[in-house]
Amino acid sequence: MRKLLFAMAALIVASGALALEVAGVKLDDKASVGGQELVLNGAGIRTKVFIKIYVGSLYVPAKAPDIAGVLAKGPRRLQLNLLRDLSADQLIDALVDGMKANSTPDELAAISSQTAEMVATMKSFKDVKEKDVVTLDFVDGATKIGLNGAAKASIAGEPFNRALTRIWIGEQPAQSDLKKAMLGG
Repeated sequence: MRKLLFAMAALIVASGALALEVAGVKLDDKASVGGQELVLNGAGIRTKVFIKIYVGSLYVPAKAPDIAGVLAKGPRRLQLNLLRDLSADQLIDALVDGMKANSTPDELAAISSQTAEMVATMKSFKDVKEKDVVTLDFVDGATKIGLNGAAKASIAGEPFNRALTRIWIGEQPAQSDLKKAMLGG
């Protein structure tokens, strides 16, 4: 009986670590970025012509309902849990197009070298596969790009990260219902 009670207690504790399940992807309610604990702000599904591409989630120091709150001082994580295989070029094109849609020509010119670093990093991924996890962490003034928990690059500059973040929650987001979901709506 004691073992059964212990097992039930362990399940309750373990289930508390999961905040949300989206399209079969279980997302933690917290993430540690740069030694700071972040909370899940929201998550949703990126689709294109009815095809599920990835689950996008946003982690911030404190819940934020708008872009100003998300971009306020502090670390943040954008996480993409792939729901299908993508080529490096598909991933790169989507990111670059999203940055162009949400940045002025002057802003894009100011971050051109960082964008080139991101493109080179994504090319090094070759293809990303279903169930792969891409993380874009902003901490200590740099965007840390990760793939399946392994660090792949660190790209300096807050302006670059702001442009990257606006892909999902800017004025011209990749998908409006995904923006709403990531902002906790």
